Amino acid sequence: MFLNNFLNMRISSIFYAILFFLSSISYAQEPVDYVNPFIGTSNYGATFPGPIAPRGMASISPFNVAGPQNLPLEKDSRWLSNPYVHENTFLTGFSQVNLSGVGCPDLGVLLLMPTTGVLETNHLKYGSTYSNEIAKAGYYSTEIDKYNIKAAFTTSKRVGVSKFTFPKGKSNILLNLGLGLTNEQGAMVKIVSSTEIEGMRSVGSFCYNNPEAAYPVYFVAKFSKPAANFGVWKKPATYKGVEAQWMGYNGKTRLMDASTKMVVGDSIGTYFSYNFDKIETVEVKIGVSYVSIENARENLEKETANKTFNDVYKEAYNAWNQLLSKIKVEGGSTNDKTVFYTALYHTLIHPNTLNDFNGEYPEIKTSKIGKTAGTRYTVFSLWDTYRNVHQLMSLVYPQQQFDMVQSMLAMYDENGWLPKWELNSTETFTMVGDPASIVITDTYLKGIKDFDVQKAYKAMLKSADQIADNPVRPGLKDYIEKGYLTTENGGSVSTTQEYNAADYSIALLAKELGKTEDYKRFLNRSISYRKLFDKELKLLRPRLKNGNWYKPFDPLAGANFTENIGFIEGNAWQYAFMVPHDINGLKKLMGGNKSFTNQLQKVFDDNQFDMANEPDIAYPFLFNYVKGEEWRSQKMVAELVKKHFKNTPDGIPGNDDTGTMSAWLVYSMMGIYPISPGEPKYAITKPMFDKITIQLDSKYYKNNELVIEKTVNNNGYISQILINGNKQNSYFINHNDLVNGQILKVILK
Repeated sequence: MFLNNFLNMRISSIFYAILFFLSSISYAQEPVDYVNPFIGTSNYGATFPGPIAPRGMASISPFNVAGPQNLPLEKDSRWLSNPYVHENTFLTGFSQVNLSGVGCPDLGVLLLMPTTGVLETNHLKYGSTYSNEIAKAGYYSTEIDKYNIKAAFTTSKRVGVSKFTFPKGKSNILLNLGLGLTNEQGAMVKIVSSTEIEGMRSVGSFCYNNPEAAYPVYFVAKFSKPAANFGVWKKPATYKGVEAQWMGYNGKTRLMDASTKMVVGDSIGTYFSYNFDKIETVEVKIGVSYVSIENARENLEKETANKTFNDVYKEAYNAWNQLLSKIKVEGGSTNDKTVFYTALYHTLIHPNTLNDFNGEYPEIKTSKIGKTAGTRYTVFSLWDTYRNVHQLMSLVYPQQQFDMVQSMLAMYDENGWLPKWELNSTETFTMVGDPASIVITDTYLKGIKDFDVQKAYKAMLKSADQIADNPVRPGLKDYIEKGYLTTENGGSVSTTQEYNAADYSIALLAKELGKTEDYKRFLNRSISYRKLFDKELKLLRPRLKNGNWYKPFDPLAGANFTENIGFIEGNAWQYAFMVPHDINGLKKLMGGNKSFTNQLQKVFDDNQFDMANEPDIAYPFLFNYVKGEEWRSQKMVAELVKKHFKNTPDGIPGNDDTGTMSAWLVYSMMGIYPISPGEPKYAITKPMFDKITIQLDSKYYKNNELVIEKTVNNNGYISQILINGNKQNSYFINHNDLVNGQILKVILK
C-alpha cells in the first residue's frame, strides 16, 4: 500500500513537473505575428484592417462608411478617406481595392457582400452589424450578424480571396459596383457563367478632383461553386429589362445588351444565389488590373489558380514575415513590438504595385500601355513620404527603393515631369513643392546608383528652372526673382520652404556629379527663406507682391487645417523650423543657440507641435544641433512615442499619410532619424529596444547587417556613442558611416 502510494505520488509529481515545464515554454513569435492591422483605423488614421500582400495591388477591407450612422457621406470627408472606421458598426460589403493612410478618398470599390434569404440590392437594407473581428497581416475575418455568415479574406499581390461560410437555406453573394468612396460615374459587369463574372468600375476622383481624371479598374471574379440563380441589377431593383449602351475604354468600343447578361451604368451590380441544404462554404477570387479584363483574368490564374484560401494566406504570411524580419528587435514589451512591427507593416503598403503579372501597366498621360521587367510602383504621396519613408526603404529595402526611382523616371519619360502626387498613373498635383527631386538625390547619395542619374538630373532641372507651364512648381518666376513666393500664391511661405528643400537636394546631387556652377546656384537658392524671416517674431512671415509684410498676421492661424495666409496645413510655428538643411543659418537668424533652443522648446510648451502633420515632425530631433541640449531630443521623442503611438485603433496620431507617421515611429524606436531629407545623415537619439539588427542588402551594402545596441538604463540619457567601439563625437552620423560600421552602441548614464 505504502509502495503504491509512493509510486503514485512520484508519477503525479513527474506529471505535474512536465506540465509546468511545457507551460513555461515561451514560443518565439515571428515579426509578422506582432502586426495588428486595427492600429490606425480610428482617430483619422485612415488605415484599414483587411488583408493586402506586401506592396499589393489588390486589398480587401470591410466597408462601413455608408451606413445610417454617417449619412450623408459628405458630412465629414476625413472619416471617408478610407472604407473603414473602427467606431462604425454597419457593414455594407468588402471593397477589393483600397488606399491606406491617405487623407483624401479614392478607390474603396468593388464591394462584395454575402447575404441570406430574399435577394435585396439596396445596401442600406442588406447591410448588417458585424462582430468577432480578427485581423492579422494578410488575413481578416468577421461574423455578419444579420445572416449568421462567417467571412474570411486573404490576398495575393493582385487577387483578393474571400471565403464565406453560409448557414442552411437560400444565400446570395452580391457585387455592388454603385457603392464606393467617391463620386465617379460608370461601371460595367458581365456574367460569363454560373461561376464567373467580369467587368470594370470607374475610379479616380482623388481629393474630389475633376471627374475627367477618372480611369477604370478591371476585374474578374471566380466562384468555387456554381450559382443556382444569377443576374444583374440596375438601381434600385434587380435588373430585368433590355439595355443597350455604347461604352468605350482603352480605345475599344463595345455594344452591351441583355443577351450577354451585361449591364452598364452607375448604380449597378450582380448577384449569385444558392440554395444550400446544409452549411456550405463558397470561395470567391477576384483578380484586378488597371489595364484590361484579360489581364485581370491572367493575374487571377497566374497567382491563385488551384490554390486554396489557406494556400494564398500562407504565401501572404510568409511574404510579410520575410520583409518584416529585415529588422529584428530585442527587449521592450509585447506592446512595443506590436506598435513597431505594425508601423513597419504600414510602410510596406504604399507605394504599391501597378503593373500586372505580365508587366503591363497604364502609362501616365499617354493613354498607352507600357511594360516593365521590374515593378512599376504607384501611389507616390511624396509631400509626405520624401521626409522619411523613402529613406527607410533605401536603408532596409534598397531594391524596392531602386524600383521606385525607376518608376518616377518612367513617369518623366511618359509625362514630361517627375511625379508630385501620383495615383494609378494619374497626376493629382496634390500639395506643394518638388519632392521627387529630394527622393532621387537622397537615394543616389545613399549608394543606390544603378539608375540613369543624368536623366534624373535633367528632369530635376526642368522642374527647378522652367518658368512657363510648370505644373510642379507654380509661382516659380517670383521664387527665382524675389527668392520667395508672394501672397498671390497660395501657401506662399510653405511653398518657398519646399522649393528651398528641393533646391538644396539638387545642389547636393550637382556637387556629387561635379556640376560646380549648378551646385553654387542651387545652394544659394536653397536659403532664400531667410527673406521671409521676421526678426521680431522670430518666425517666417508672408510678403505681399510689393515686398511688404502681410498684415494683419496671426502666427497661430492655420493649425488644424484652418484657413491662413502663407501656410499649407499648418501655421507659422509649425513651419518655423522646417529648413533642416540650414539649421545653422536659422540659429544665426534667431540669435544663437540659446534663442534657437528657447524658440524650439516654445513650440512644444505652447502646444503648437502637431505630431499628426508633416511640416514639424522632425522638430523633436533638432535639439541635437545645440551642444548640451541633445537630452531634450531624447526626452521629447520618448514622450511623443509613448503619447501618440499605441496598440489600439487610435494608435496613430492622425492620418498615416501612406506610412509617413509609421516611418517616423520606426526610426524613432530604433534611435536614428533622417533629419535632413536629401542629405545622407541621421540624428541619433535613445533607442527604445535593447538591440536592433537590420539585415542589409549585399547588393548595395558591404556588411550583412547593422546592429544598434543600448545599455539597459531606459530612464537615462546618452552619455556616449560608439561605432565599432570607436567614440563618436557627434549626435549625428553619416549614412555611409552607419552602414559600413557593424555596431552602433548607445551608452546611457
